[in-house]
Amino acid sequence: MNLTPWLLECGARVIDLSGAFRLRTVENYRRWYKEEHTEPALLEEAVYGLPEFHRDQVRSARLVSNPGCYPTAANLALRPLVEAGVIDLGAGIVCDAKSGVSGAGRKPSLKTSYCEVTENFSAYSILEHRHVAEVLLTSSLSEQQFSFTAHLIPLDRGILETIYFRTKGIRAADEILSIYETAYASSPFVRMYSPGHVPDLRAVQRTNFCDIGVKWDESTGRTVVVSAIDNLVKGAAGQAIQNMNLLLGVPETEGLL
Repeated sequence: MNLTPWLLECGARVIDLSGAFRLRTVENYRRWYKEEHTEPALLEEAVYGLPEFHRDQVRSARLVSNPGCYPTAANLALRPLVEAGVIDLGAGIVCDAKSGVSGAGRKPSLKTSYCEVTENFSAYSILEHRHVAEVLLTSSLSEQQFSFTAHLIPLDRGILETIYFRTKGIRAADEILSIYETAYASSPFVRMYSPGHVPDLRAVQRTNFCDIGVKWDESTGRTVVVSAIDNLVKGAAGQAIQNMNLLLGVPETEGLL
């Protein structure tokens, strides 16, 4: 049972960590969550709580929908480049996402039991992962332009996404880095790596950072972006605190740095 409607009626401002209010229409919710939405008015009202893109809306919101972990890493890597028009969308984008066991949810299942996960590596929810909708919506992509596969790795936490695409109009890797640096100049939790260097999970575990690195091939325009977060911090509770700080009017980094 989601208590958000009741809390709002009591006058509270709410940061909802579930997926209940992340999508904007009942049709989209039905398509990806396979059920009817019971609070369509709140679905339309909710602000998508990815502060790097919606900081001002979050500050004044009554209801903030905390993003999913996979979409947080993907959108932070993709949206600035999509908006800059440097990705060849006709060639498509492939996102190969790897997550520790906690990224697969809290509900007990055979798939996430220790004996199944240890010494194993598996793909899941192929072509139907519900987090895809958040990437499409936030980065203005279509299903034809974006392919996503989630993988479960035998770790307790962390998400690393390897994202493949072709660029257009780019003459040097520094130009890609410059787009990111401009987009995140006021974003304390996004860290960029110098061209050719990429993050690993150890760099972000137990932090609220999203680390992004780029590798670009001049002759073909092939580009690989690696985006890493801790799914339990920037992908969940840490991002909720970041949103709470904005709601309360305190420094965005309070309690996180």
